[in-house]
Amino acid sequence: MTYAAYIKDYIGKQVPGDPIYTERIAGDMAAAFGLPEKKAAAAVAVAVKRLMDGGKAPDLRCYQKGIYFRTVITPFGEMGINKEKLIASKYLLPDKGYETGLRLLHHMGLTTQMPAEYLLATNAARDCVRYDEKLGVSICPPKVPVSAENKAYLQTLDALDLLEKAPVDAENPYELLADHIRSNGLKYETLLYLADKYYNRKTILQLAHTAGRKEELF
Repeated sequence: MTYAAYIKDYIGKQVPGDPIYTERIAGDMAAAFGLPEKKAAAAVAVAVKRLMDGGKAPDLRCYQKGIYFRTVITPFGEMGINKEKLIASKYLLPDKGYETGLRLLHHMGLTTQMPAEYLLATNAARDCVRYDEKLGVSICPPKVPVSAENKAYLQTLDALDLLEKAPVDAENPYELLADHIRSNGLKYETLLYLADKYYNRKTILQLAHTAGRKEELF
């Protein structure tokens, strides 16, 4: 199989709307053909340009440099790129971020209000809240770099930290949080350690209120 045929076949197998990253194609092709990564990247760039310029992939669209997607015609026009997957790839996966803010409280059942702001705590953020206009999300730095091990703990502590600042209207918010801690297999000792090291005294007190609702958390 030629490089061009490999790349065309790779693109043709992608789900319409899903982001197609030329960097990932190059990585897979380098492994498949035993090529240096730079040579594979150059081959991908040339092949994708020829596919688009020559009309050999009429459903292929460019979102931005290095990111493409396949489209289909729907009753509402051409399908666009899946922005949720773009957001996940850029800010959340693998284990580099999580949803936070008032939308998190809504999804946890702590408030019936659905805020417009979509806020993510992510390692990709620097030192302040920033709005990504193209993707429609706000990002902020986490209290400590996110990892697979601490992600669920930090998200839970963020929710506790927001309780007094948010329009919480759940009847039993601490019981909901206690159920969340239990159902996700989180350890109270780890929550307390992280709260003491990276959060404030109010967060520790909120954690104490939550732990008091479920004896099995100890």
